[in-house]
Amino acid sequence: MFGSGEAFSGYTVNDIEAARVFYESTLGVEVSQDWMGLQLKFPGRNPVFIYEKENHQPATYTVLNFPVEDIDTAIDELSAHGVVFERYEDLPAPQDEKGVLRGKANAQGPDIAWFKDPAGNILSVLSN
Repeated sequence: MFGSGEAFSGYTVNDIEAARVFYESTLGVEVSQDWMGLQLKFPGRNPVFIYEKENHQPATYTVLNFPVEDIDTAIDELSAHGVVFERYEDLPAPQDEKGVLRGKANAQGPDIAWFKDPAGNILSVLSN
């Protein structure tokens, strides 16, 4: 029924302008905006839709993952822009000093680190 459709994902924020500045300026994502909200554009992929919701509740799970070639470089660049990485106690291995779960070294998936957008939604950078 939907197998050949152009599906896309979306989530909410409490301040559309703060989200636009963060995704565009801090993360370097191409962003377009119209009366409905923001579209995050990624080459060769469907856009991600972000819209403002008055009673927004941040997602309690990762809503958007950013694959990178070098996670340490990505973390250093994000940190230089004021991004703070999350720490979690219930992971299968401890996070290092940068906040990275080094999954590759432990045969437990990718290297991954989590951070939040201005609305508190959880995002990640990861490297296979």
